[in-house]
Amino acid sequence: MNNHRMHPPTDMKRVLFVCVENSNRSQMAEAFAHIHGGDGVVALSAGSRPSGVINPKAIRFMQELGYDLTTHTSKSLDEVEGEFDAVITMGCGDACPLVPARRREDWALPDPGQMDDDAYRAVRDEIAVRVRTLLAALR
Repeated sequence: MNNHRMHPPTDMKRVLFVCVENSNRSQMAEAFAHIHGGDGVVALSAGSRPSGVINPKAIRFMQELGYDLTTHTSKSLDEVEGEFDAVITMGCGDACPLVPARRREDWALPDPGQMDDDAYRAVRDEIAVRVRTLLAALR
């Protein structure tokens, strides 16, 4: 009998995505980690100066893929605790010296906040590819 639901796996991967405002890129990356990582990943996102809101474009373009970003909140790095398997910055100059991590990457992605719809989707899709690659590397 398989009781894996009663006993959570101890090898869950913890991933943190960081961007200054925590309203666009890091939110979408967190969403893709939930989508592609399933129950094997604990994904969070945060920012050094969170805007307090999720960009409406991020909500709209993730909705196109069937993901409800309105369930997310814009969080501060101060709210993040624990050690992570990976901490990913989005290319916004944010650093996370206080967040312990086994792996750190900076993805140097452009801020899509003011981009037109096609350019925003291109950044979203690039984030999806990078998240899948990251999760595969963490296994």
